[in-house]
Amino acid sequence: MFDRIRTAALFGLHQAAVAVGISLFPVAVFARQHLGINLPIRRLVETTGEAYENAED
Repeated sequence: MFDRIRTAALFGLHQAAVAVGISLFPVAVFARQHLGINLPIRRLVETTGEAYENAED
């Protein structure tokens, strides 16, 4: 039962990270082009995706 809850929570967290990544895309482009700063959104999405995939096993 707790495995299902954990998997559902990780799935929700991953989906939220994807939504944040999409929402912040214009900010990330601006920061990279004008300020020279890379935002670690891709790493956040990949990390939550890997955690969700590992929880399914």
